[in-house]
Amino acid sequence: MGFMTSLPLLHLQGSPHRQGLQHGEELREAIAANVAVYRSRMLTSGVPEGELAERSQRFLEQFTRYDADYRATMDGIAEASGQDLLDIALLNARYELLYSAWSEFGRPTVDGIRSECTSFGGSDGVFTASGTHIGQNWDWFTGVEGALLQWQRGDTTMIGFTEAGVAGAKIGLNSTGVGLCINGLGASADDWRLDTVPFHLRSRRVLESTSLAEAIGHAVGPRPACSSNFFIGSASEGVVTVETSPLGSRVIYEGGDAPLVHANHFRDPEALGVYQSWLETGRVSTYHRCDRMETLLAKESPVSTERLHAAMRDHEGGPLGLCRHPVETDPVELQTHTAFAAHLELDAKRFSYTWGPPCESEFATVSL
Repeated sequence: MGFMTSLPLLHLQGSPHRQGLQHGEELREAIAANVAVYRSRMLTSGVPEGELAERSQRFLEQFTRYDADYRATMDGIAEASGQDLLDIALLNARYELLYSAWSEFGRPTVDGIRSECTSFGGSDGVFTASGTHIGQNWDWFTGVEGALLQWQRGDTTMIGFTEAGVAGAKIGLNSTGVGLCINGLGASADDWRLDTVPFHLRSRRVLESTSLAEAIGHAVGPRPACSSNFFIGSASEGVVTVETSPLGSRVIYEGGDAPLVHANHFRDPEALGVYQSWLETGRVSTYHRCDRMETLLAKESPVSTERLHAAMRDHEGGPLGLCRHPVETDPVELQTHTAFAAHLELDAKRFSYTWGPPCESEFATVSL
């Protein structure tokens, strides 16, 4: 360690279309790389090539119907990056397209190890650094390109992490002290065909919220097509994690002075009546990561920043661990790692992150 990794930070301004043009222009090469990666991952996941455009078109219509500004941003991204609009729609709908393909065709995993995310957080008093903190290790495919976006909506300023070409940021915070982390979930009831607000538009709306209640509302309504978890914090109102699925949603509140932790399984699937078929494939890292993060953070109360960052860099369990590295013997299209790690201080409005596994670099920090 010792060096710092950094991502491009785009200060987006003007109309939604103008912001899209800026995004597309500044991230042109990264967007092309992401289109190639995701087209390839979707085909590997079993989506027939002839259906990719058809499925992307369906989502383009949903973005258009549910949020004209989001659609205008996507138009700008496509125009300035030189990509087909349907490929930009594919990137923005990649959550539903990939997760439902995994449910439909069987998840592409090696030994049941799938790569995802481990989120954590707590309100004032849980961490030695004052105020409310949330964060996560975001484990995902190698080869995906990212960026930080800063933009305004009314009087509120947002800063968030996104994948190049995706108009909605999904890990970040805003000037009112609301912050968001996310975890992928899967249930047999998930169905990309359900007509509803797509995940990346939903996460952008959560990130633009000015209260915990508003953020929770965007996470749960209207009923989502694919299960996911929204880990939401507020400087003034504390931390919740919101499990959502087509069958219903559940808000879990932090309890006492212990940090709240969430990985990639429903904490109480029976409460929502969901069936997580993919968890029966053998060695599953989600349980290990959730328990391990809880154990590491319980060793100290309140939790110091050093302890927190050491937990994010923990390798216990090898490929099952919190800080993940590609398994070189896996097929390249199944290789995953901790692509991004984030620690958000909601009162101080500070966003600290590493691009790539956190064990390999110091945290870089941006502030609002």
